[in-house]
Amino acid sequence: MSFVHLHSHSYYSLLDGLRPPEAMVERVKAMGCPALAITDHGVLYGAIDFYKAAKKAGIKPIIGCEMYVAQRTRFDRTAGVDNKPFHVTVLAKSFKGYQNLMQLVTKANLEGFYYKPRIDHALLSVYKEDLIVLSGCLNGEVSRAILSEDMKLAREVIQFYKDTLGPDHFYLEIQDNPLLEQQAIVNAGLIELSKEMDVPLVATGDSHYVKPEEHHSHDILLAIQTGANIYQEDRMKFSGDFSLRTPEQMKEAFAHVPEAIAN
Repeated sequence: MSFVHLHSHSYYSLLDGLRPPEAMVERVKAMGCPALAITDHGVLYGAIDFYKAAKKAGIKPIIGCEMYVAQRTRFDRTAGVDNKPFHVTVLAKSFKGYQNLMQLVTKANLEGFYYKPRIDHALLSVYKEDLIVLSGCLNGEVSRAILSEDMKLAREVIQFYKDTLGPDHFYLEIQDNPLLEQQAIVNAGLIELSKEMDVPLVATGDSHYVKPEEHHSHDILLAIQTGANIYQEDRMKFSGDFSLRTPEQMKEAFAHVPEAIAN
């Protein structure tokens, strides 16, 4: 069994991803992965560079985006509420899906921009064809509902995506970060909801750099992003390995839910 990274950031995720798309492709090719997705935050700036590099290397390119979802609508702009959007991972299934992804990203920037380029449920309902959506990281709608112990809301959100996207187009995204207590809580909730609501799981790595030894360089990048001194203990940090991990590492991390790797 192989593994495909479906949640990966290049340096087009400004001051968040460390490396260019070409380096990401080189890494997964060396690991024997057949495909790779690029999912930069709110933009598609790296899509063409990534596509060309992947094609040249014989790797299947999957164009995607980690999008920001408005808590209410993309037109609402109230401080303290609308500047805290959810995250969702969106992948193009076909050229039509890529066209819809471009529409979403464009309108997120032109219509929904408030701190971040935001979409909303109404917009996704229009440009949904041939898109595959993963429920996202700890800042996803389902994840936040689980962390707030609101399982009723979690079920409602899952039902919206199931009804909107149709069968086989929505997955519950589980990640492995043993240094984050919240991740274990969310994963347990997602596994339970997957069984209850018949929604498949998919395992992702949420990579922000290519190799584990680049962690320190990425940490400096985060300090620049947040305007912090690198020696500050209370600044934002990434705890754990957010590199493009090997298929063997991913299989080991999700040995208890092998279907999440297969998916």
